[in-house]
Parts: sequence; C-alpha cells; structure tokens
Amino acid sequence: MKLLVLKETNQSENRASLTPDLISKYQKLGIEVFVEAKAGEKSSISDADFEKAGAKIIADISQILPEIDVIISVARIDVDFSKTKAGVVFIALLNPHFQKEKIAEIVQKNVSAFALELLPRITRAQSMDVLSSQSNLAGYRAVIDAVYEMPKATPMMMTAAGTISAAKFMIIGAGVAGLQAIATAKRLGAVVCAFDVRSIAKEQVQSLGAKFIEVKSEEKADGVYAKEMSEEYKKLQEQLLKDTIKNQDVVISTALIPGKKAPILISEEMVKSMKPGAIIVDLAAVNGGNCALTKAGKIVEIDGVKIIGHENFPSRVAIDASKLFAKNIFNFLELLIDKEGKKIAINLEDEIIRDTLIHNS
Repeated sequence: MKLLVLKETNQSENRASLTPDLISKYQKLGIEVFVEAKAGEKSSISDADFEKAGAKIIADISQILPEIDVIISVARIDVDFSKTKAGVVFIALLNPHFQKEKIAEIVQKNVSAFALELLPRITRAQSMDVLSSQSNLAGYRAVIDAVYEMPKATPMMMTAAGTISAAKFMIIGAGVAGLQAIATAKRLGAVVCAFDVRSIAKEQVQSLGAKFIEVKSEEKADGVYAKEMSEEYKKLQEQLLKDTIKNQDVVISTALIPGKKAPILISEEMVKSMKPGAIIVDLAAVNGGNCALTKAGKIVEIDGVKIIGHENFPSRVAIDASKLFAKNIFNFLELLIDKEGKKIAINLEDEIIRDTLIHNS
C-alpha cells in the first residue's frame, strides 16, 4: 500500500498531517510513505527529516497519484481525483457542512472520502478525535494572543509604587477549547469567569478555579455539544452577557453548533460597552464568528476594543498541532487496515467508519 501526504495550500494552514516519528509505524502496517515536497515546512519539519525517517519526497504528485492507495491532508481537498486509482481513500478535515459544492465534486469521483469532523463522540474514538486535540491548542493560543495584544498586565502585582489588579477574563463556551482557555488564563494569574448553556459544564469550570455564570432558567442543555436554545432563553442570555462583558479585559468566545453558522453572542452594543484596551478573541471566526463585528482572518479595532478573528488558531501552534493531528490520523487509518492481508478494508459495521465516510467508492 502507498500513502501520500499532501502539502497544504491554504496560506493560513501551517500544520502537517504527518510527523516523522510515525513513518515507522506506517511501515509496520505495510504502508510505503510518500510526502509532497515541503509538506512539513511550516511546522518546522524539513524534507530531510521525512527522508531520514524513511519517507520518499515527491516534487510533482501528479506523477504518483495513479499508484496511491491512501491520501491524507489537514484540510486540503483540491486533489485531481481523475488521476487516482478507483477506490482511493482520502482522509482530511473536509468541513462537509460548509463546503458542500466541493464535497459534491469529490462524491462524483470513485473515492472513499472520510471527514474527520464527523467522528462520533465515543470512548473508542477519543484517540482519533482531531476536533478535541486541535481545540485544546486553540484555547491555549487564544489566551496567548489576547495577552500579547492587551495593553495591561495579566496577574495581580504588588509593588512599592502601588498595586496592579489582575486582568479579568470571560470565556464563552466551556468545551475543550474553553476549558483550556480557562486553565491557561488562570495559570497566568487572571481572574476568570465562564459561561456555557450546558449545565454539565458548571462543575468543570469551577474545578479549574473559575466562576461559572449562568442564565436563571429552567431550560438546560445537556450533552457534549451546545444546542440552539429558545428565544426566551436567548433574551436572558443576552442580558447576562451584556452585564458581564462590559467589565472584562478579555472575552474569549468558543461557541459553535455542529453543522450550523456560529451563533452571534456578542452584539455591537456589547463591544461598545467595553473599556478601551479590552480584547475579544473569536475562536468561531471561521464559521461566521460569535461577535457581530468579527472579521474573519483579521484583527480589527472598534472604539479601542480589539477583536481578533484568526481563522485557524491551532495552526498558530503548528509544531504541537501537527504532532497531535498526525497521531489522530494514524489511529483512524489503523481502523481501515486489514493487518493480516495488509490491505484497505472498510468495515461499514464499525460506527466510527460509518459516521465519517461521506462517500464510499
């Protein structure tokens, strides 16, 4: 079997879908590894590093596509599948809810395409869960970016010249990214509060030393993911956020609803109520943003408030993000390999394979 690692083409994508330490593991599965030239360049992995580990570097992938059995990438999907063999396996972040036209093009080809975003949230799939591994780093990076942009110290400091109060951080959404943001901000000495529509998040937030703020309502959302709430709840939520946000130095929003545009939680009015020098970091920018004034891929300033809308926060920690992403993909691909016959075997009775497969050749 032959596996091809693609070089990412999106300018904001610095991650790689393979790291050199995994090449020997692929080889033990009977897989020969080919890497497109400079695929690891942005995550500090040279072609020489890949070659030393046993991979072959390919300058022009069109020459080898007809021989490839498996293609992997982080998020690149512009592959000329007319040149690939029938039944080629393609694994990546395909963003199927927001790239329907591109996915439709892939579906027309003779490709077995797997979207890693669709992994079920079950215990057996945790080692393959790219959303969790990457969100963890995104939450960390969001705090680092906020501290860098904020014209104020984060921890409380007592000096002979006076006392500097600790910065106030508010985290909206206490999923994987939000919890890591809380933990990182607390380590830096910030005073942290957090909001989530899921009542189950309260204990997790408090365990990290943050204050949990919640809407006084009988309506609750329990489960792994947030869900869309009623209009009455949304009004109470808006008032709670309005009253809290105006006192914060930093607001980090992480709220996403699977398959839907990110909900607007921070209105223009809320932004204008914040003090000059305050920071908003919108981790949902790539899906429309949680802030009404977010500009995807940009940092904008409104009345002295900076709104950070980077589209790819994990990519800003590319070395570690690549390491985790590559291991997630390896763990997933192992499910598709018949280890005795050393060939691809797609078992549609396996929940993980069935849920992630968007097209079976």
